[in-house]
Amino acid sequence: MKKYLNILAAIIIISVGVSCKDVVIKKSEKTVTNTLSFIKTNGTQLVDDKGNAIILKGTNLGNWLVPEGYMFKMEQVNAPRKIDELLYELVGPDSLQVFWKGFLNNYITHDDIKYLKSIGVNHIRLPFHYKLFTDDLYMGERNSGFKYFDRLIDWCREEQLYVLLDMHCAPGGQTGDNIDDSYGYPYLFKSKSSQDLMTKIWVDIAKKYKDEPVIIGYDIVNEPIAHYFNDELDDLNHKLFLLYNRIIKEIRVVDTTHTIFLNGSNWSGNFDVFEELVDDNVVYEFHKYWFDVNQEAIQKYLDFRDKHQVPIYIGETGENTDEWVNDFRVLLDENDVNWCFWPYKKMNNLRGIMNFNEPEDYHLISEYAKSDRSSYAKVRENRPDIVKVQKALNKYVENSLYKNSYVNKGYTKGLNFKVD
Repeated sequence: MKKYLNILAAIIIISVGVSCKDVVIKKSEKTVTNTLSFIKTNGTQLVDDKGNAIILKGTNLGNWLVPEGYMFKMEQVNAPRKIDELLYELVGPDSLQVFWKGFLNNYITHDDIKYLKSIGVNHIRLPFHYKLFTDDLYMGERNSGFKYFDRLIDWCREEQLYVLLDMHCAPGGQTGDNIDDSYGYPYLFKSKSSQDLMTKIWVDIAKKYKDEPVIIGYDIVNEPIAHYFNDELDDLNHKLFLLYNRIIKEIRVVDTTHTIFLNGSNWSGNFDVFEELVDDNVVYEFHKYWFDVNQEAIQKYLDFRDKHQVPIYIGETGENTDEWVNDFRVLLDENDVNWCFWPYKKMNNLRGIMNFNEPEDYHLISEYAKSDRSSYAKVRENRPDIVKVQKALNKYVENSLYKNSYVNKGYTKGLNFKVD
């Protein structure tokens, strides 16, 4: 059946100075020479330890550590905990745990990272859920965050690819919608305990990786404060600004080197939250989808960059036609904007770099997700054949492997990456 990857061996790092340049790393009898250096801001640019400017061009590893309902083809079941609940109803706890284990080991592998490096990607953005760093059961495991981080970082070190760590789901919820796995309100900004936990997780991450140049930076929180809450926007923006300040201050106690990435509010598009600049090594991040490609669409972010002499980064965009992707990528390149398109891999969908086939009988899962599940009677009535669902989930895991996936050539060309 499926073949699981072994977690890569521990790393011995011999460092000279803080840049970790040309570090030789012994790993599983294989010598890897690290030529990546820490990246920092310099005016409107990002630069390496020699002062060479770098423009980030990458993709998001969406749906791996933060499952997304639309990428699982589950209408109305669009948050990680809801996906888990639906699958539990379909196959029970033991089969669900088998599925999550296979999914986590197959969806993103070393082969995926090798491929991304080979086509010209220079960094990946890794969305993650805060529960990966808690005792809460999440995707069948507890406290598994560093296991998956270390595995990915090892692969990226070997392939010389930068990683941006993105807290996609924060304690309490920062957005108030499905993408943060919340309960319909950004309670993060009303909850001291949630803010304390979020800060602790970031400090723990910074302590562990303070000397790791493969990590390009810390993306503190994804798409805070949805537009549904604009009647409270001034207050929520101020609370977000204060939280940013607190987290940066506490990170800097243990890690003075890594670059911080800060999202605007309102799905990352509103930079009014930045009442003042809070650190001299910060990239300001916006996200933007579904608009006509023209200079006006990004001008306010360029104006912010030029006024404050800071770098900007579009951490998510895409989900559009190949032509649109090409046109917007060209516009970003013409304006020297760092970019990361969403996402890398999808099932039966051309709006991503990589694609894999939908398994036989998977439609049973999609149809159940649309059905009435409001009572136990309705669950029993609408639940499809368990054996067929189990087979479909097993095949999903198998199909998602890199070797069973295929490239969306038009999309990849649109990003100006190599296509065979």
